[in-house]
Amino acid sequence: MTMTDYNKLDAWIDAHFDEEVQFLQQLVRVPTDTPPGNNAPHAERTAELLRDFGFEAEKHAVPEQEVKALGLESITNLIVRRKYGSDGRTVALNAHGDVVPPGEGWTHDPYGGEIEGGSLYGRAAAVSKSDFASFTFALRALEAVARPARGSVELHFTYDEEFGGVLGPGWLLQNGLTRPDLLIAAGFSYEVVTAHNGCLQMEVTVHGKMAHAAIPTTGVDALQGAVNILNALYAQNTLYQQVRSKVEGITHPYLNVGRIEGGTNTNVVPGKVVFKLDRRMIPEENPVEVEATIRKLIADAAEALPGVTVEIKRLLLANSMKPLPGNKPLVEAIQRHGQEIFGEPIKAMGTPLYTDVRLYGEAGIPGVIYGAGPRTVLESHAKRNDERVLLEDLRRATKVIARTLSDLVN
Repeated sequence: MTMTDYNKLDAWIDAHFDEEVQFLQQLVRVPTDTPPGNNAPHAERTAELLRDFGFEAEKHAVPEQEVKALGLESITNLIVRRKYGSDGRTVALNAHGDVVPPGEGWTHDPYGGEIEGGSLYGRAAAVSKSDFASFTFALRALEAVARPARGSVELHFTYDEEFGGVLGPGWLLQNGLTRPDLLIAAGFSYEVVTAHNGCLQMEVTVHGKMAHAAIPTTGVDALQGAVNILNALYAQNTLYQQVRSKVEGITHPYLNVGRIEGGTNTNVVPGKVVFKLDRRMIPEENPVEVEATIRKLIADAAEALPGVTVEIKRLLLANSMKPLPGNKPLVEAIQRHGQEIFGEPIKAMGTPLYTDVRLYGEAGIPGVIYGAGPRTVLESHAKRNDERVLLEDLRRATKVIARTLSDLVN
């Protein structure tokens, strides 16, 4: 395409940007808190809105038994297929609709889609309902302006990123419902991500023996056992800082204990304590070795206290994403158009997050992460109060994606 053609794509997006913002507002106003994970209603609403644009979304409901086994309520994944010719590449665009609950401290309605100071506020406004909008309107611009005659584009809107993606993209791929040649997944605007951390999440149950607080020697304090284990884990976490990744944007492994509960009352020696940990793995690490090391660390710490026993349950194992050689056309197109639109270089780098993209990579599908959003997760307030997306980032990222698609399918 010529620069004039790219400018026509940009102009179409500018002309329809108010409509794109309204589309995103409608998506934010349907809650997708996970847990509890009742996400089918959002898929239904998304499909309804897409139909207004002439896009028919296939609805792929994950069987209830599989959803319940994950501790969720409902998942319906969507695929929109747009085929332009018998030859050429299929490029998929994936964004996830599920998101953590809003929590406290909001100054805007987390489901209001309110606009203030050039930003749109709401849970999932940045991660990643904004890319439901950017991907949809990039596709609309492509068809309205470029009118491709080769290749095809698919929209994958899925609902299992918070629990690892196995029932989202993983389920679509495993069931043979899609097999694209290239993938762009939801991300931020100022970098194209080609690698990311892995994640191991575990639930540790520490068992002791309940007793009256007046006669504590008749019991075994599970909380004391948990403290001993936690001290060992936090000491290991300090050592992780000495292990450095060679991937720009990724520093070192780290561990977080994000939830803990236990005991029955103030005057009772706690007989059980449960905590959940999250271990981020750099791309150079072996997940099997990481899990074995953590299990041994916990077991050794528990053995130091007589009467304390532990159960360890793996909740999630998400492998890291490593760049596949075939991602070069994606990276080059996004960097070229990103610099033109944003007026600055778009770096190719890694991120400490883990994402659904790894599942496409594990299936041999080269992918990158790019979409609408600020320079950092911190700026977006993702997973915090007052999550927001800067509307100008949404506009410009939509242009970059539309231009990239025009390069890849023509």
